[in-house]
Amino acid sequence: MGFPAMTIPPAFLVSPVRFVTFSCFLILSGLVGQENPPIPAVEPEISQPNVVLIFCDDMGYGDLGCYGSPRNATPNIDRLASEGLRFTDFYSAYCVCSASRASLMTGCYQARISMPGVISPGSRVALNPDEITIADLLKSKGYATACIGKWHLGDSPQTLPTAQGFDSYFGIPYSNDMKRKRAWGNDATNLDRIWRERRWDIYENELYRDTKVVESPVDQTTLTVRYTDEAIAFIEANRERSFFLYWANAMPHVPLFVPDDRFDPNPHEAYRLTIEHIDDCVGRVMETLDRLDLAKGTWVIFTSDNGPWLSKKHHGGSAGILREGKGTVYEGGMRVPCVMRWPSHIPTGKVSDQVASTIDFLPTLAAITGAEISEDRPVDGRDIRALLDDSGGVSPHDEEGFYYYRFNKPQAVRVGKWKLKHEVVGKPELYDLRADPGETRDLVKEQPKIVERLKAMMKAKEEQLKTEARPPWKAREAKKAAEAG
Repeated sequence: MGFPAMTIPPAFLVSPVRFVTFSCFLILSGLVGQENPPIPAVEPEISQPNVVLIFCDDMGYGDLGCYGSPRNATPNIDRLASEGLRFTDFYSAYCVCSASRASLMTGCYQARISMPGVISPGSRVALNPDEITIADLLKSKGYATACIGKWHLGDSPQTLPTAQGFDSYFGIPYSNDMKRKRAWGNDATNLDRIWRERRWDIYENELYRDTKVVESPVDQTTLTVRYTDEAIAFIEANRERSFFLYWANAMPHVPLFVPDDRFDPNPHEAYRLTIEHIDDCVGRVMETLDRLDLAKGTWVIFTSDNGPWLSKKHHGGSAGILREGKGTVYEGGMRVPCVMRWPSHIPTGKVSDQVASTIDFLPTLAAITGAEISEDRPVDGRDIRALLDDSGGVSPHDEEGFYYYRFNKPQAVRVGKWKLKHEVVGKPELYDLRADPGETRDLVKEQPKIVERLKAMMKAKEEQLKTEARPPWKAREAKKAAEAG
């Protein structure tokens, strides 16, 4: 198990032409019939696993059974964890929507790609199409690529998923609470009423297929089911080739909706029912992979874009043992659940306490597939293959640090067990996250040397990304370029 170097590529074993060619080589070399003939050195063939990346919205660290939820039943996601790997110290790269998703797609911290924290429908700023996304990377290796669900990196034709490496797109390209009618609020009291009355019609949002709107307003009571159906159809259609499915659920971001057969009018049950509905849909996708005999060669990743939206009260999730939630750089804002399954490479029942992040997916997939990362597009993520197998690898972030970005600046850094939180406003705070994951005991006074070292690292990282920052897409500049060309 793991990522061994192979002397004979698997392609020689599955391709008759290559096998015959290789056999002829042995005969001509006079090697056939020898008791232990030497095998010629051949470069190992790079693996091309299918990739299913399931990205939830605002799911908290404490929202899954495998992370200790006493309330939400999530047997299918728990099964992914038991059949693979569960991270205890996994991070989104930002504490709110758009910047988190941009970092996931590009392997870069927010400041490097100049992405705002949250953009609105019709935004004049978006992820630059010149950036190399995971989809671009894998498409260069012959993958079929699909984006299903929330995009939130731009809704102009030039910035939708089909302009960023995806063959197809089906989803709402921004948050499901946007384009809300003015008479309605987004607080817990209004959300109670929206849940009870199932008022998906108060959101004047749009469902896209590729670049065309196919429904508006969107019936969100069936949205998660429809996303799941699309995911299954994509897998079935591409069973004979390598594929990348990016399935970004709209929920459990508010407003919460479930199908009629799962509905309970009590709004205090809304969050639990939504999580359990998502879990059921994950189970349907897992069953599809099993039925098509694709599970062994498919890397399934389940995680979240940031922590829970605690101000929504019972419509928001739980950060579990962690402090605070979405919108903060405390652990509850960016440490998120992450489970992975890849039977041919990841041992069953593995738990890792090593630091890893969504920014690591792109460079890890590049290493796995042999795709090249362009020298003029450096990334901040690192190859974490050593954390996936049973070789006892150590996080590549342990020495260089993992940075908690907010407002284009590092507001905290973690190096090993130490985390320094030092925002623009406020005094620095230092925590030993191994002993105190809930950030309850500030050790600034006890560890002044560590504080100064981490301060210096934060300053150096800020200066580095200032000089290396790349521009976002801007509608005005795109219009000028189009007129000039």
